[in-house]
Amino acid sequence: MSVASFAAVQFLRALPRTRVSRAVGRLCEASLPAGVSRAVVGLYVRAYRVDMDECQPQEGAYQNFDQFFTRHLKPGQRTICSSAHEIASPADGKIEAIGPVDLEGTLLVKKQIYRVDELVGDAADAERYRGGQFAIVYLSPRDYHRVHAPVDGAVVRIRSMPGDLFPVNSIGERHVPSLFSKNRRVAIVIDTPALGRVTVVMVGAIIVGRITVSAVPGDDVPLGDHLIEPPLPVRKGDEIGVFHLGSTAIVFAERGVVAPFARGVGPVQLGQSLSGDA
Repeated sequence: MSVASFAAVQFLRALPRTRVSRAVGRLCEASLPAGVSRAVVGLYVRAYRVDMDECQPQEGAYQNFDQFFTRHLKPGQRTICSSAHEIASPADGKIEAIGPVDLEGTLLVKKQIYRVDELVGDAADAERYRGGQFAIVYLSPRDYHRVHAPVDGAVVRIRSMPGDLFPVNSIGERHVPSLFSKNRRVAIVIDTPALGRVTVVMVGAIIVGRITVSAVPGDDVPLGDHLIEPPLPVRKGDEIGVFHLGSTAIVFAERGVVAPFARGVGPVQLGQSLSGDA
């Protein structure tokens, strides 16, 4: 480990990550004068090369930074893969890891081993994914930060799990053991007619102020296991959650029910098949 990396790791461990994230979240939700809003958004767009041509036009200035960060895409901006036997990427971003879950219910991500039960928050549910497949999509600061259904089905359960808020970046992934399992997580469980159960896990990170989901009203998902009665029907591509500032989405699929996840590591857009490059 370089001196710079060692110093960064020690700083992150000492930092009051939850307090910092809450403070930044409140700041991002504070109302801004129109001139200040335009200046802040303009600086951010230039710094991170955000493609605003893809976004729904905003009438006037954004009321606060969170409203900009959770901006909508223009209708029809993304093509959703249509095959009933393919699972779509739930978000724009970069595939950090993709492949099989072993028969012990673990997956290997950048030399770290993760247990599915710790990620989805339920040991019995995790049994479904032994020998199945997973994909990890990292949302960078420039990306669209709404999360969408990767399949047709119905949201039947939301698990909101407490956790830390380590950064989900190269330093965090390399130096924080079981990073994704340690951070705050919200698992969105979707039952389908033909593909069994699919779970999308939204993983929080430092500066991620809140996570909201379509199936549970409110400004943040309360901790706990939320049974959705009646289940919330969703079509592939429907919005199911929002990161208020960015992080990572993990998709789990059962064994043998969909085409193998064969897409390579690298950029991906919402709606593209995880089974190939289309």
